[in-house]
Amino acid sequence: QVHLVESGGGLVQAGGSLRLSCAASGRTFSGYALGWFRQAPGKEREFVTANTNAWSGGITYYLQSVKGRFTSSRDNAKNTVYLQMNSLKPEDTAVYYCAARPLGVGDLTKVDEYDYWGQGTQVTVSS
Repeated sequence: QVHLVESGGGLVQAGGSLRLSCAASGRTFSGYALGWFRQAPGKEREFVTANTNAWSGGITYYLQSVKGRFTSSRDNAKNTVYLQMNSLKPEDTAVYYCAARPLGVGDLTKVDEYDYWGQGTQVTVSS
């Protein structure tokens, strides 16, 4: 069992930056893949980025529309994964969630692949 807590959301003007954090408690990220998703009002939850191994190495995938603007990273000592978001646009406005699943085969862009979810953090980008 892993408990995830996101933080770092807020209100920012278009072109600005935010860094989201996803902290794990209960156990480390070792043995887990981790993803970030977002959900805007009235829309389905959408894949943003995922790493096939949240603890070490792994391959990182990004939604095409955030490539070059968003970057995921990790700090194993703090058992925390980050999502650095630069050049934010109003269409990035959403509740952002981190999610985790045990290592294994699967499509990490799919919501159903994940076993554990954080509570979400609101990101609002004004124009």
